Amino acid sequence: MASINIFTAISHRSLEFSAGVRNCRDPISYSPRRRPRSISFAGNSSETSVEKPEIELEFIGPKPESDGSFPVEKAKAISGEKLLRNIMLDNKIELYATYGKVMNCGGGGSCGTCIVEIIDGKDLLNERTNTELRYLKKKPESWRLACQTIVGNKENSGKVVVQRIPQWKK
Repeated sequence: MASINIFTAISHRSLEFSAGVRNCRDPISYSPRRRPRSISFAGNSSETSVEKPEIELEFIGPKPESDGSFPVEKAKAISGEKLLRNIMLDNKIELYATYGKVMNCGGGGSCGTCIVEIIDGKDLLNERTNTELRYLKKKPESWRLACQTIVGNKENSGKVVVQRIPQWKK
């Protein structure tokens, strides 16, 4: 792969304030503000773009529809980069019940309104945090706080199935 260094142009005015430059009008003067930029040209390259592992998520609604089936929404996330809460909010997937919409703590782990149940893919999530251990100590192991749950670990990929817990079960 071929590359060329290109120096960004800066005005003479900014050179006057640069430390260590004696002759500000000399265009060849070195300035620590100049930063090389590298441009790469496509060619015979052994470098390959590395794709980040993805986690597929399925979110099962808390209440069955009229036909008895539960609604399912899907999303994808790059492994290890986001909290479950943020993935749900970014994808406009319902996280909070009526009370939680008004009274949630904004992801601080202090209200418990974002409790979800992990149906499948628990091994693709981080371990329970100290906040979760305190708040969920009498709850099933499959229950997590979405604001404390990191999806993936930057190395793994797979599928996680999540069900929002109805407010009355909490």
